[in-house]
Amino acid sequence: MRDKLREEVAEFLEADEDSAPEELADVLEVVRALAADLGVDADQLEKIREAKAGERGGFAERIVWTGNR
Repeated sequence: MRDKLREEVAEFLEADEDSAPEELADVLEVVRALAADLGVDADQLEKIREAKAGERGGFAERIVWTGNR
């Protein structure tokens, strides 16, 4: 499944704006399958995401810290 995730992410990164949502949906499907393999359902995964975003911030403002230079 990790190889499939790499494949789907690569397809998303290469997609144009019209096909990007479909490719992103494929990425999400693989992420959910990986979570299920870990015994985590979609609701649990969302709670984990929310908790991390609350602690560290999310990406709503599209800001990504790349470390000290």
